[in-house]
Amino acid sequence: MHRRTLYLCRAALIAALYVALTWVSSMLGLSSGVIQIRFSEMLCILPVFTSAAIPGLTLGCLCANLFTGAIWQDIVFGTLATLLGAIGTYSLKSFKWLAPIPPVAANSVIVPLVLAYGYKFEGGLPYFMLTVFIGEIISVYLLGLLLRTALSKRKNFFSEI
Repeated sequence: MHRRTLYLCRAALIAALYVALTWVSSMLGLSSGVIQIRFSEMLCILPVFTSAAIPGLTLGCLCANLFTGAIWQDIVFGTLATLLGAIGTYSLKSFKWLAPIPPVAANSVIVPLVLAYGYKFEGGLPYFMLTVFIGEIISVYLLGLLLRTALSKRKNFFSEI
């Protein structure tokens, strides 16, 4: 029972952090549009430390998209991209430089489709793929790997349950 409660608490904490960081990015005008730098995306590295990050990131993305007024396509497919990225990161957790690739790839493919066909933004799909890719590299690789380095120094901070 204790393990399940701890798992749920970790997932909920990660979801809350994701929402809060997305809100900060939104307030700065960075979390939506063609060029997106969501500070919350750095949390996509957390499945390296705990599997509780998979439901936490997914729920956090869902709530963040609901709270920031995203269209239904963004709510559904953006959340799916986060889920796929989190599962991929968890599966590559032993490989420091490869682990961030799944969220970058999932978002770079799925989010541009939402921008082009859901939001109907001006511009071509390759342009959207490039801009989302750049935002994900900054958020997941740069900020995420900095977070991973900081958390790696805290032994047992996220001991797997």
